Amino acid sequence: MSSFLHQRQTYNALTDPYPLSPRISLTHHRSTLLFNKTTLILLISLLIILGFLHPYMGFNGFSLFSFNAHQGFESKWRDYTLKEAVEFVGRNGSVIVCAVSEPYLPFLNNWVISIARVGKHEKVLVIAEDYGTLYRVNERWPGHAVLIPPVPESGTAHKFGSEGFFNFTSRRPRHLLQILELGYNVMYNDVDMVWLADPFPYLEGNHDIYFTDDMAAVKPLNHPHNLPPPGKKGRTYICSCMIFLRPTSGAKLVMKKWIEELQAQPWTKAKKSNDQPAFNWALNKTAGQVDMFLLPQSAFPTGGLYFKNKTWVEETKGKHAIVHNNYITGFEKKIKRFQDYGFWYVDEHADESPLGKL
Repeated sequence: MSSFLHQRQTYNALTDPYPLSPRISLTHHRSTLLFNKTTLILLISLLIILGFLHPYMGFNGFSLFSFNAHQGFESKWRDYTLKEAVEFVGRNGSVIVCAVSEPYLPFLNNWVISIARVGKHEKVLVIAEDYGTLYRVNERWPGHAVLIPPVPESGTAHKFGSEGFFNFTSRRPRHLLQILELGYNVMYNDVDMVWLADPFPYLEGNHDIYFTDDMAAVKPLNHPHNLPPPGKKGRTYICSCMIFLRPTSGAKLVMKKWIEELQAQPWTKAKKSNDQPAFNWALNKTAGQVDMFLLPQSAFPTGGLYFKNKTWVEETKGKHAIVHNNYITGFEKKIKRFQDYGFWYVDEHADESPLGKL
């Protein structure tokens, strides 16, 4: 027993003008000691019980705190609005936007690395098409992802031409229109693109909408910048994967018409469409009312040209800004093609991405 318990109780009249009697004091001390022992025994018993249940409950000392923190994190980003997101990432009145579901995260990261290399990544806003993407991006790059309700049916990777792919891409004009209504310039890219140079110097003038031709046929370096003539199907073949819009009435008109055309031409098993034909019909039907600009092919080549015409690539060397990895389908094939050309950065250059290695 400690020496404390053998010490006689002493009292100082100066410091304690109303002392307890020695008998009362001793009783009070014993009851306090008993309470302390009882409390200690109960705490030890509780820890033993929790230790026994730990393997079955997955409980640890921080689980409740972690759970609450996790819930708070998710709630914060679920409530994050497009207006808040655009105001956060916007620079000089412009944002760079993509729309992504979780299976496409490797391509997102590759695209972001290429943009970071030209110093424009802080303008990037990821429109998440599922909660997994929303949380993963904002966990690593807070504020750069937003989800615009309603949430699509699933976050699975949809094959080109499928109903899921149509539903996924058909949300695009609504997203872009909402950003225009907030008063921002917006550049849209698909994430199977790679930036080799800053594309903004090519956005000359003050046109309503800028776009690229999806045809692989070589154009003269000084080709016209107006909307090309319609093809065999009665419409143009403009790519809906690289668009720049100013917040003008003309650009908004094209987005509204694009939405109308998608509603008028829904996906069917007989006609496995995507969003691009509707975009071209919208352009063709508003051409007389909207100021349009076709971007130079040398700076914005389609995959059918860049990856299949080595002579052209050599002749236009130094002019390429954004290359689209299209004219090929399938994740593995797209990755292999990027790897072959030295454009797949995520394996060895993830440290250049604000997302790290996803």
